[in-house]
Amino acid sequence: MTIIVLLAALAALGIAFTVVFISTAVKRGETRTNPEAIALGAVTNFFDTLGIGSFAPSTAWIKFRHLVPDSFIPAILNVGHSLPTIAQSAIFLIILGVNVDPVLLASCIVSAVIGALIGAPLVVRAPVRLVQTVVGVALLIAACLYAMSNLNLMPIGGTATALPAMEMGIAIAVHFLLGALMAFGIGLYAPSLILLSLLGLDPRLAFPIMASACAFLMPTTGFSFMKSKRIDMKLAIGMAIGGIPAVLLAAFVVKEMPIIWLRWGVVVVVLYAAFLLLRSAFRGSRATVGEAA
Repeated sequence: MTIIVLLAALAALGIAFTVVFISTAVKRGETRTNPEAIALGAVTNFFDTLGIGSFAPSTAWIKFRHLVPDSFIPAILNVGHSLPTIAQSAIFLIILGVNVDPVLLASCIVSAVIGALIGAPLVVRAPVRLVQTVVGVALLIAACLYAMSNLNLMPIGGTATALPAMEMGIAIAVHFLLGALMAFGIGLYAPSLILLSLLGLDPRLAFPIMASACAFLMPTTGFSFMKSKRIDMKLAIGMAIGGIPAVLLAAFVVKEMPIIWLRWGVVVVVLYAAFLLLRSAFRGSRATVGEAA
């Protein structure tokens, strides 16, 4: 019953988000995307479905190519990846959701959404240097997580389909924090997977939890981001157009593939993007100090 309710809610949210997404782009005159944006959405969401994650690689490419100002990145990630993540969540819920404790599943989703609702307004008003610093540090953490995964240092996890009360409370509280950080463009997948595995949950069952948490919180915060001036709708539209079929391809056709060397490549690219972001933040901070003096 819980899965049916969640799928119905996802469908309603997806329809509402699509309507606002298209109408906002039309109103802003930003409906014409480009092949690079579509390819970015396709590649990152394809590997996101296979467990790589989409936020860090997307951020790295956007920064490397200087596609938008740094302060636009969180909004573009949350808006552009929303519809592909909804598709991904629906797939994981149908395939694996029935095996997860419905209370744990629903509680983590609600907690993450509330956290994101608090975080989104902060991002919109945050100084550019703060956004650069937070995203830069997040990329460093993401690179470490990718490296740990390649070196088999990630927690193995247990076989549980539910968590005891205390562990569930920890999971709910941490997902609130992860939801708030998602608004800054910091991916939830890897930390959520690590947390739930450490608490004893079967790692496979973490996928419907983390995908659904993102699928509900990203469109929810996306409504706020689309009202902001800090977004490029053309890039976001392209990512959505490329991302949805890529998710379906990865989930139903490819299913799994050896991606260890790809992860090492992502580590290098993400570290480079983190360096660029933190350097920009440091230079901005130093310039502000010089002006004040």
